Amino acid sequence: MTVRVLIVDDQEPFRLAARMVVEITDGFEVVGEAETGEASVDMAHELDPDLVLMDVNLPGINGLEATRQILADAGHRVVVLLLSTYEEAEYAPRAAECGAAAYIPKSAFEPDRLEAAWSAAAATG
Repeated sequence: MTVRVLIVDDQEPFRLAARMVVEITDGFEVVGEAETGEASVDMAHELDPDLVLMDVNLPGINGLEATRQILADAGHRVVVLLLSTYEEAEYAPRAAECGAAAYIPKSAFEPDRLEAAWSAAAATG
């Protein structure tokens, strides 16, 4: 089974980098990209991804609120991983508060980390 991924980030260079990480990770494929929190909610509803890679700082509603809305709409069928430039110790608790499965600093986002976070979320979900 292929994990269908929606990438949400307002900065195109990071969306491109995230797309490359997803595409070189076995069993994962990008199904869409969004630049704003509002667009991510709409696209998650339309595309029904398995996984959303969500930036925290977005124009409009932020990634935390967008995560809440996506999870409220999709139930527990979708896994959200928060990504940002902040330190992990600072943001990991905020990920849990909004329902995200995990927080990964952008600087640490790579295939092994993606697979590990997906596996951990799938095991608890």
